[in-house]
Amino acid sequence: EINAHRQKSNSLFAAAFLPASRTPLSRFYLRTTNAIPHCGVAKGESMAAVNGSGVSLASQAYMEGNAVKETRALVADLCRQFYSLGWVSGTGGSITIKVHDDCIPKPQQLILMSPSGVQKERMEAEDMYVMSGNGSILYAPSPKPYPHKPPKCSDCAPLFMKAYEMRDAGAVIHSHGMESCLVTMLNPSAKEFRITHMEMIKGIKGHGYYDELVVPIIENTAYENELTESLTKAVNICYLQFSYSTLLLPIEAYPKTTAVLVRNHGIYVWGDTWISAKTQSECYHYLFDAAIKLHQMGLDWSTPSHGPIQQARGAISAPVKAGLKDSSHNSEPFPCCILLDIEGTTTPITFVADVLFPYARDNVGKHLSATYETEDTQEDIKLLRSQVEDDLAHGIDGAVPIPPDGAGKDAVIAALVANVEAMIRADRKITALKQLQGHIWRTGFQNNELKGEFYNDVPEALQSWHALGIKLYIYSSGSRLAQRLVFGNTKSGDLRKYLSGFFDTNIGNKRETSSYVQISESLGVDSPSEILFLTDVVQEAVAAKAAGLKVMISVRPGNAPLPENHGFKTINSFLEI
Repeated sequence: EINAHRQKSNSLFAAAFLPASRTPLSRFYLRTTNAIPHCGVAKGESMAAVNGSGVSLASQAYMEGNAVKETRALVADLCRQFYSLGWVSGTGGSITIKVHDDCIPKPQQLILMSPSGVQKERMEAEDMYVMSGNGSILYAPSPKPYPHKPPKCSDCAPLFMKAYEMRDAGAVIHSHGMESCLVTMLNPSAKEFRITHMEMIKGIKGHGYYDELVVPIIENTAYENELTESLTKAVNICYLQFSYSTLLLPIEAYPKTTAVLVRNHGIYVWGDTWISAKTQSECYHYLFDAAIKLHQMGLDWSTPSHGPIQQARGAISAPVKAGLKDSSHNSEPFPCCILLDIEGTTTPITFVADVLFPYARDNVGKHLSATYETEDTQEDIKLLRSQVEDDLAHGIDGAVPIPPDGAGKDAVIAALVANVEAMIRADRKITALKQLQGHIWRTGFQNNELKGEFYNDVPEALQSWHALGIKLYIYSSGSRLAQRLVFGNTKSGDLRKYLSGFFDTNIGNKRETSSYVQISESLGVDSPSEILFLTDVVQEAVAAKAAGLKVMISVRPGNAPLPENHGFKTINSFLEI
């Protein structure tokens, strides 16, 4: 009955409106039998319900509702703001926002989109296109008198739709801001823009001050509407490809990116909401402007210290000659990135086993009790609950049930402490434990109860490699927070200024090849062999080598003995490299 009702209602709706000339009402048309969901309408049922006189105006009522009206006005207001910033001058640029409605799943929410080729600063709310979640136009604005051009849906629409589809975006902004154009010209051969150690990086989703922000760059073409076919084909093979470039932009290679630069053209930025997209757009333009000004001063924006460009390994200047020495003192080109393990590689195992772990174990109850209501601790508890449930299902030794919140704070904390102590005793490399430990250690470092310990050669080597323009990264089973704490609070000062980024087990287990594939892709190197990985664990070395990385094993006092015929180069000090 529902199917018959839907077919009849859609048939009447189409008969009533589609053949007619496009009056304002007739622009509310549906192209599929799966109409837009609406509060009070059964899922999959058409919004155009049938009554005694034919088609009701349920669709029209929704289109004229407050949510759509407010979003229309918002798009017009944002376009005026962006015009004042120089992002959409000369009719360029565009913006699109989904109409938020708690009753409608996000993929099916209505989409509002500014038209193409119009004066963005003079647009009114009724000038916006309204589209269904699959991109069908439900409303087209009326033409304005001469000298205005007839309305036209944005040439950017296909790219906008792919951002909605592939990244679950809530809004997308396309800017022609001067900074986003010029920054792609600093190095005409670069496929990425990279910057680190700038405060505004914190405004980009998933990034912090010490992280390296990477934005892919694609080549421009004369017509944006050439995007459609190539985008469609690219998505079908899990790649984002643009016909104005031979570049394939693997989605997996840039898991954190929320933007794409188009050389000599501008930038596309997306976010979960319009606020997120706007905030990130402002931060991207700030960072691009900073990079341009640093370049004008002869400084390298892509390194932590922002030192002189001539000292950097970047494409603006000639690369510095460096190499790896083998036992015969022959040299081979030095990788552009070094990936470092911590425990047994940069830091004595005893510091982790005899200092950090006991501190976390002895303070877990105190920490949970003092911070129980905070957002960080509630997230830690949520992760621990999930992990313990899985442990209990698999019969993991030491796992005990965690009572619900209603059992009281003390009962929950007691169970959490018992589970965490068992996890620490077993030296488990799991995110739930590592994240909590990081938060406990943060308190210890802030109170000067903890100081990071390193082998004597490490600070000197980090400084030397950094001076050569080599990018340094950390990959440890400890959380990224814990890594930053250890390197940021040492007897040798803050060593984070030499580091470009941190990886933890969120990217994968350290003994799995796929983890190193993910890292090499996220670093954007031409070949995994441009990365040197230093570790004390043979299984990690094997996994990294299988991913194509160069590998050396660190032999330090207190490390576990290596198996015979392991086949890897070994070093006793970083200064041997």
